[in-house]
Amino acid sequence: MPLVRIDVAAGRTPEQLARISRAVHEAILAEYRIPERDYFHIVTEHAPGQIVAQDAGLGFERSSGVVMIQIFTQGGRSQEAKEALFAAVARNLGDAGVAGEDVFIGYVENTAGDWSFGFGRAQYVTGELAVPAR
Repeated sequence: MPLVRIDVAAGRTPEQLARISRAVHEAILAEYRIPERDYFHIVTEHAPGQIVAQDAGLGFERSSGVVMIQIFTQGGRSQEAKEALFAAVARNLGDAGVAGEDVFIGYVENTAGDWSFGFGRAQYVTGELAVPAR
């Protein structure tokens, strides 16, 4: 069950934002084989100048259309699985009109005990939810 935060500069239509979110979700579905309804995204628009995403020395420039993605998920997936996810996200976002240099992904791992889906309980720990398979 990844939790995904997507940050973009203001100016896209609601349909474009939905397409970006869906593109990321489709990549996670394909690569991690999670259930369709494990769809937890927060899409946030920012005023001009509130997103700074330079090239980090890689030799390319990003546009004002940069899409900053944070994926929070349980640890245990291989580096190869993560890289396949990154590639799928970039490919899907490319199909949604986002240039490859404008896709920035931060990946954060945690444990089953770090999640509560409601009522103040850690459902993976209490057994109310099965811990997802890798």
